[in-house]
Amino acid sequence: MDEILQVDLCLREEYSIRSSATKNHRRRVSVVIPAFNEETSIASVVNAIPRVLVSEIIVVNNGSTDRTVEAAATAGATVLTEPRKGYGHACLKGIAFAVNTGADVLVFLDGDFSDYPEDLPDLLRPIEEEGFDMVIGSRMIGKREPGAMLPQAIFGNWLAGVLIRLFWGYRFTDLGPFRAIRVDALQRMKMSDPTYGWTVEMQIKAAKLKLKCTEVPVRYRKRIGASKVTGTLSGTINASVKILCTIFKYLFVKV
Repeated sequence: MDEILQVDLCLREEYSIRSSATKNHRRRVSVVIPAFNEETSIASVVNAIPRVLVSEIIVVNNGSTDRTVEAAATAGATVLTEPRKGYGHACLKGIAFAVNTGADVLVFLDGDFSDYPEDLPDLLRPIEEEGFDMVIGSRMIGKREPGAMLPQAIFGNWLAGVLIRLFWGYRFTDLGPFRAIRVDALQRMKMSDPTYGWTVEMQIKAAKLKLKCTEVPVRYRKRIGASKVTGTLSGTINASVKILCTIFKYLFVKV
């Protein structure tokens, strides 16, 4: 009797594995990680991604001067090089590669290990099960480690969310980098921002295109190393100005 039970459990496990493989084949998920001087964190990010859910992990080296490339490649990522500095430039490079290799869904997250890649199933579930086009991982409604987000970042995200809701009627609590989107929806956006305005551009265009969007709570911790944006006064000012300019720009620009 024990042998029969053991065989039955083995068959169920095999069926589950085959079902997951079939599902992944039907909807190919690629992860894009822009990275600039993240040699101390990038391997941890890549290793924490649930491999059973994704087809490929793409790290886009954005002008690093350390060993980011070697660390990412050793961890098993596909490494691309984008010499033009800027978060948006790196994302566009990763998108082009992923689309050419047949991706159906793209996931974006940072390379500093502040996001929890283990929360990936929560981002994919609304797309897979409820037909959403885009899912934002919100740090505002998730669990944040104390000090992980500086006050200026919290205020900036709040203000951007208020303006997007006021102008386009979509409710977002965060401009967080951890997000998932269907490739066909992303292609309709014709993304273009090369730097700090990337995330807000995506959310504005999603609203203007009337895409089906939602947020899920995600965890957030202090990053490894210093922030390239909110970690400095100039970075904070540049990012804030760019985000506000992007929001007001799309009041008058047709998508």
